Amino acid sequence: MTEKNPEKGYVALLGWSLGAIDAAERFDRRYIVVAPEWAEAYCQENDIPHIPWNFERLNDRSMEIAETLKERGVDVAIPLFEETVEWAGAINAVLQANPRLHGQAILFRDKALMKRRAQLGGIRVGIFEEAHDRGDIIRFLKRVSQTLLKLDGDPADPIHVKAFDKAGCLGHRVIREPQDIDLIPDEEFPVLMESHLDGWEFACEVWIHDGKIQFLNISEYVTLGYSVFVPASPALEAWRPRVEQEIEKLIKTFDIEHGFIHPEYFVTSDGTMYFGEVAFRPPGFKVFELLERVYGFNAYQALIVCFDPKSTEEEVRAFFPREVVDADGYAGCFGVYPRQRVVTDLEVPEETENHPYFESHELTAPSETKVTKRTAFGTHWGLVYFQGDDPDTLHGLLKRQEALDFYR
Repeated sequence: MTEKNPEKGYVALLGWSLGAIDAAERFDRRYIVVAPEWAEAYCQENDIPHIPWNFERLNDRSMEIAETLKERGVDVAIPLFEETVEWAGAINAVLQANPRLHGQAILFRDKALMKRRAQLGGIRVGIFEEAHDRGDIIRFLKRVSQTLLKLDGDPADPIHVKAFDKAGCLGHRVIREPQDIDLIPDEEFPVLMESHLDGWEFACEVWIHDGKIQFLNISEYVTLGYSVFVPASPALEAWRPRVEQEIEKLIKTFDIEHGFIHPEYFVTSDGTMYFGEVAFRPPGFKVFELLERVYGFNAYQALIVCFDPKSTEEEVRAFFPREVVDADGYAGCFGVYPRQRVVTDLEVPEETENHPYFESHELTAPSETKVTKRTAFGTHWGLVYFQGDDPDTLHGLLKRQEALDFYR
């Protein structure tokens, strides 16, 4: 374990992530993990400082975790997953005597409130509304067609239906016809509805300290929900000045002083940039690990540096490399979904394993033969990692994986 500096911040990691714990062990800040109760035995066996806590339960004891961390001298709580963002806001409101931090966290969790706040800040968003039942979605589908001046008989523009407070693609559906609405289970309501934006969709990872961007990565999606690589290709990186302007607007609108954000944007064919949504926690698809492959810095340690209010400007500036120019090539990954309804074996395609950009995979043999039908975007079965020097080659390679069978 790296020696800890008592002059620097004491951080609480909310949620269970071995990558984050390993990074904290090798860093100079004191830390404590606030993890679900099932992780307690592992923490005890491995001398990991921890507090067991049930994040799924809100009750009259919920304030206790903030008071416990305050008594221990913790300076800041860092959310590692979507489900802990609101907890972090509530805890930091107590630790830093700033009640606004809880309200800010709610904005990051509730996608409808998030988009309204963005609109108030002059950030461009698509058409959106909340739906409490299927009738609301039917009316929204009709209103979008009316707004887009569709005539009778014209194909309707698709709309997107998303869960209010889930991460990434979980709960995301594309509605093209009224009959698609019947497939949505009652328990998924209420939902957020959005108009479809045709364009280039991408994500960013932004570390912020004292209200300023310290490091901005642009992640390029090859296919949303399937593949991503970093840093972005030169064609997408050409948008960096505009992206920086939009993120500075986002920081100001959401009153962000310290921490990390993961926003998503669209650039349409006419060059208009639209805000999609923003998360206040690390991204999925192991983007932090991809960044370490090409830049060499540990993104979880970067998280700690930027959340820590005791970090100095000099320390933060010295921690990060230069965007793009300091990257050692490009790194990407592909999320594997079985392409057949019944599978028995894992079989990584030879053309994948033999490609010079192939690095590794984290796929395992299927535990059951029947593959659950995907009614919405959801969780992949595992990731395959690639790294190389040419972004176009990597882009084509990631796209090619969609046509291959990894399970037979």
